[in-house]
Amino acid sequence: MAFSFALHEELPTLTKPPVSRIQLVQYAGASGDFNPIHTVDEEAIASGLPGVIAHGMLTMAFVGQLLTDLLGEQGTLRHWQVRFRGMVFPGDEITCGGRVKERAEEGAVTRVVCDVFARTRDERVVIAGEATLMVATQDVS
Repeated sequence: MAFSFALHEELPTLTKPPVSRIQLVQYAGASGDFNPIHTVDEEAIASGLPGVIAHGMLTMAFVGQLLTDLLGEQGTLRHWQVRFRGMVFPGDEITCGGRVKERAEEGAVTRVVCDVFARTRDERVVIAGEATLMVATQDVS
C-alpha cells in the first residue's frame, strides 16, 4: 500500500473480521497462552469477566499487521508500544489506525512516529500507543 507519511496524515485503517472463538483457540496454541479466560466461559466468569476475552497480544498483532502492511518493503518498524485500554470479546470487529505525529530526516532514512489505536465497531478504544517507523528517504514525499 502506497503511503506518503506526511505530518498529521491519517494512516489507512485495517478492519479485521469479528473475533471468533476458533481464532482465540488458534491464538492460544500459536502463542502458548492457554489461560482459560480466553477460551472457557465458565473460567472467565469465575474470574469476574462477563465471558471469554481475546488475548491482548492478539489485538496488538492486528495493529502490527496494519503497520507492516503500511511499510511493505519501504522500511522497518523500529519501536512500538501500546497500552491495553479495554477488553475484546468474541464477535468484536476491530479497526486499527493512527496518525503521523512526527517525521525527521536521518540520512538515508526518514524517522516517522505515529500514534496508533485499535477500536471496536462501537468506538471503544481497546489499544492506544505509538510506533516509530524508519522509511527509506527516497520513498517518502
